Amino acid sequence: MTNELNRRTFLTYVGTGVTALTVASTGLGVLVPGAEAKGSEAAAQLFGFNKKVSGLKFTPIQPSTKDDLVLPEGYQYDVVAAFGDVINEKGDTFGFNNDFTMYFPINGSSRGLLWVNHEYVSDLWVTGQPDHNGKYSKSQIEKMLYNQGGSVIEVYRDANGVWKLDPTSRHSRRITGLTPIELTGAARGSKAIGNVNVVQGTFANCSGGKTLWNNVLSAEENYEDTAGPSGLNENHYGWIVEVDPFDASFAPRKHTALGRFHHENAAMGLTNDNRIVVYMGDDKRDACVYKFISKNKYVPSLGRQNSKLLEEGTLYAANLSKGTWVALTIDAVREAAKDKKDLLDKFQTQADVLVYASDAAILLGATPTDRPEDVEISPFDKTVFIAHTNNSNHGNIHGHITRFIEDGDDLGALTFDFEIFACGGRQSGFSAPDNLTFDSEGNLWTVTDISSSSVNKGVFKTFQNNGVFVIPTTGTNIGEAFQFASAPIEAELTGPSFTEDETTLFIAVQHPGEESKDYNKPTSMWPHRKGDKIPRPAVVAIRGF
Repeated sequence: MTNELNRRTFLTYVGTGVTALTVASTGLGVLVPGAEAKGSEAAAQLFGFNKKVSGLKFTPIQPSTKDDLVLPEGYQYDVVAAFGDVINEKGDTFGFNNDFTMYFPINGSSRGLLWVNHEYVSDLWVTGQPDHNGKYSKSQIEKMLYNQGGSVIEVYRDANGVWKLDPTSRHSRRITGLTPIELTGAARGSKAIGNVNVVQGTFANCSGGKTLWNNVLSAEENYEDTAGPSGLNENHYGWIVEVDPFDASFAPRKHTALGRFHHENAAMGLTNDNRIVVYMGDDKRDACVYKFISKNKYVPSLGRQNSKLLEEGTLYAANLSKGTWVALTIDAVREAAKDKKDLLDKFQTQADVLVYASDAAILLGATPTDRPEDVEISPFDKTVFIAHTNNSNHGNIHGHITRFIEDGDDLGALTFDFEIFACGGRQSGFSAPDNLTFDSEGNLWTVTDISSSSVNKGVFKTFQNNGVFVIPTTGTNIGEAFQFASAPIEAELTGPSFTEDETTLFIAVQHPGEESKDYNKPTSMWPHRKGDKIPRPAVVAIRGF
């Protein structure tokens, strides 16, 4: 590699794909303009029309401890929906601790449906405290289950450009911990799942993704916190759930072929031979990165029927030391467990491998990592970005963002290389990267997830409140983080998603005032709405792009 190809240049070339990197190593810098053209072409194919994204055309803000959503000069936010708001004429209400958001246009970028995950509830603000034996009443359990899951809400911009909720929408509805959910795939009806085809509800819904046929994928994460107190079978949770935001007749389903673990998200793409691939992170310490590849090929003309592709295929976990994707099959698992009777008893069918996917992955040599949360596929070069939030077990206090480069630029490849794209810490200005998304100028947007008990304390004090950061993936500022937003007190910003024309960024403000101990003395009162007596998680629309 030539002297001119320093690390920053190297990363820029990696961003154009492996072929460009190979030629770059010969000193043929003529590929740079070609790479830029490739990025523009990819943006046109992905988004369908020219964007208005501001990119880095904002003055980065400084860290803040204000009890507000702080934005750069020229930007403002609208509170679109907050906990307890009525979302339809039936009287359904917006759930608690909103996370993942995804906008589906009805009339371009001025009206559409917004899917919102609801991850968990608060005893102080939602259910009330359990009794002295730690038990919840039937009513408390119903509140716990109802206020998780997801919301479909209809949103629009009024004549003044302000985003609002339409409570008269025929589309708005709730998918909750009480909603019947179908199972698909090898674990459906299996002994490991309790011999059932339908389970009660979805909860612990963290991040998610969007299918190529315009449905939502919602990820169930820390299911134990609700399944246990509710007396529900834990094996019914920890899956990827598919929902059609426009059609309530499409039964929500959990795709067991994608494995059961503490799902953070689901990022869908295509292999070079047109099979579906879904990348996923398992959000816990010393957990693995996964991808699923469908058996059959994607046919765009089939529309929603392509959902069947998520029912049959192969689940893989990443071995970073070898740069290989390890297939999680019953034959491989039983071979690895041949001298361990307890494991042979546990893993008897492929259904068992899917239900206990995280155990199978470690058994087969997949690499335990530092809380792999959001995983996203770059629309420009098909490299895969993974937010490893942190792992205090191994001294990775501030986390990092990893970038996978699949061999042959093929998402279906079973070998890969990787790099540490960006590291959290004082030197970068951010800590604990979490959800990720891209804009059409190739910038990676990330939110941070410093726990509410640690914000503004100890080694986290320099970062102040959680925030939103923009990190270019190409160009002169590659890998550098610029702060775009700061969260209210003890809140976390989650689920960033743009409208199609990128003039609006939706984002969820989760758990403001989470460390409050007294109902009458909250540590935050965001969003500071007249009449509110408690802080309320809410989805906002940020304007000014």
